[in-house]
Amino acid sequence: MKKNYLLILLLFTTLGTLFAQQEKGITGYENWLKSWTEFKPNKVVYNKATKILTGNIANDTKLYKSDTYLLVGDVFVTDSTTLTIEPGTVILGDFKTKGSLTITNGSKIIADGKSTDPIVFTSNRSVKKPGDWGGLIILGDAQTNIIDNNAKIAYGLETLDAKHISYGGDNLDSDSGILNFVRIEYAGKRTKEYGYLSALTLAGVGRTTKLNNVMVSYCQGSSFKILGGSLTLNQFVSYKSNYNDYEINYGSQCNLTNSLAVKSPYVSGPETSRALYVLNHDEVPNTDFSKCQTVVDAKNLTLYNISNDLEYDIKVGLVNEAIFIGETATFKIDKSVISGFNPAVILDNKININSDNLDKIVFSRTYFNNCNGNIFIKNKSNNEDLENWYGSRAFNNVYSKGPDSETFIDSNNAKNPDYRLRINQIVASRDD
Repeated sequence: MKKNYLLILLLFTTLGTLFAQQEKGITGYENWLKSWTEFKPNKVVYNKATKILTGNIANDTKLYKSDTYLLVGDVFVTDSTTLTIEPGTVILGDFKTKGSLTITNGSKIIADGKSTDPIVFTSNRSVKKPGDWGGLIILGDAQTNIIDNNAKIAYGLETLDAKHISYGGDNLDSDSGILNFVRIEYAGKRTKEYGYLSALTLAGVGRTTKLNNVMVSYCQGSSFKILGGSLTLNQFVSYKSNYNDYEINYGSQCNLTNSLAVKSPYVSGPETSRALYVLNHDEVPNTDFSKCQTVVDAKNLTLYNISNDLEYDIKVGLVNEAIFIGETATFKIDKSVISGFNPAVILDNKININSDNLDKIVFSRTYFNNCNGNIFIKNKSNNEDLENWYGSRAFNNVYSKGPDSETFIDSNNAKNPDYRLRINQIVASRDD
């Protein structure tokens, strides 16, 4: 009887979204996950490298689909150079030297793939594992809230020129190029002093940069790290990364739309792993509070934890919160799905619960499913005030315990067999 009630509730939720045009979670009239994504990247065999990329690229360069490229060591695109990558091109990160690619401040990357011909960054090992190589780093001159804009990527990258790892400025319209239909797999090398690299780091990237259809799979660090800048991420996918899926900090003005995070408690590392980790700063003395502070506007997200036994995985501490929000950050999420976390959201205990702060942290028309609690203050077990606030009709949130396969609520695609097949493949990936 209870199961039938939940199914009826979900049906009415779906029908309600149909007529109100308020789909929850990832959405689209066509299946935008089709063709270019890969949820079993270790099964794909690529050609051996035919050309090597190493050192500095200081002249405009184009990479072609007909070749396979090997990143050896830390490679930098410098001197206002543009690196253009043809659709279908494969770039292998060298395992031995932990290859990485950095687009320095003032340079550009034009990686404009196609849904039928994505650009792929992956490991050069036959048996690929998270952390096999470094990652892709893009640096721009848009704003941060770091004092004096004296920001550098602290990844221990091998360069003698500090400007190659510097980012930030005052150019909101900073243009670092295009990422479209791009996959990044098995990145996130470990460093002694700086922890793990992220698969894709966007630091000081401006709002004219085009960022669409990017998938990160099996990263040892965070999938996406956004540091400052003003940018929109659309149709992004983070799949089974060891650390955070989307990490946002340093005064970033970030729009995150129609995107997906799939977490697995069986691949997470020892650090707390979240789908969204939103901070305004690390240390107050290094922060200029007269500048832009972190603002995240998220819509149509699906944040999904796949556990074989969710209750047990929570009990033994394998599952964490989906979203963590730090003090002075503004965060708004709408028409989204959060399923299978412990709990759904944690707010920093430095955030005072008052009208001003609650106006800055908004959850609306969001579906909380199979979470061990909804919204809490860090280290406080009583969330009655927050439960009453965000549970009011004004926000139109839904709390439920329904089947995972039903959390992908999208009226446009509810009857689309191709779309349902792809979603079912994601749900079934718990067996990998």
